[in-house]
Amino acid sequence: MEHYYKVDLEWKSDRKGEISSPELDQKIEVATPPEFPKGMEGIWSPEHLFTAAVNSCFMTTFLAIAENSKLEFQNLSCPATGKLSKVDGKFAMSEVTLEPVLTIVNEEDREKALKILEKAEKACLITNSLKAEVFLKPEIELAGSLV
Repeated sequence: MEHYYKVDLEWKSDRKGEISSPELDQKIEVATPPEFPKGMEGIWSPEHLFTAAVNSCFMTTFLAIAENSKLEFQNLSCPATGKLSKVDGKFAMSEVTLEPVLTIVNEEDREKALKILEKAEKACLITNSLKAEVFLKPEIELAGSLV
């Protein structure tokens, strides 16, 4: 089974462009990040989008596995950090660290929840498509507690 996802790019000015898709309503402004010459602050960069792709794939994979596993949870948030490094003399996204915080409803689901988070990271199709290492640092909280 194969699926295709169309994304269009239009250069706007300087080091800035706009990505869109005929399949979607939103447009996203993109630019060189400020760490590079003529980079722009406050605009999504390819590096941010790379990190967001890993993070959003982790979330959607987690949601599917949690539903199939009948895991009851109250909330999921996931800060993520992408690391840009020089690898063999070339810039590359070398790491992504995911730090999901999952709020479960029942304490007895803690081990099950951790296994589902780990399974989601391993099953994520974006993660499986990368050279970069992905590190998972999960935290599980119990709803209504300060743990």
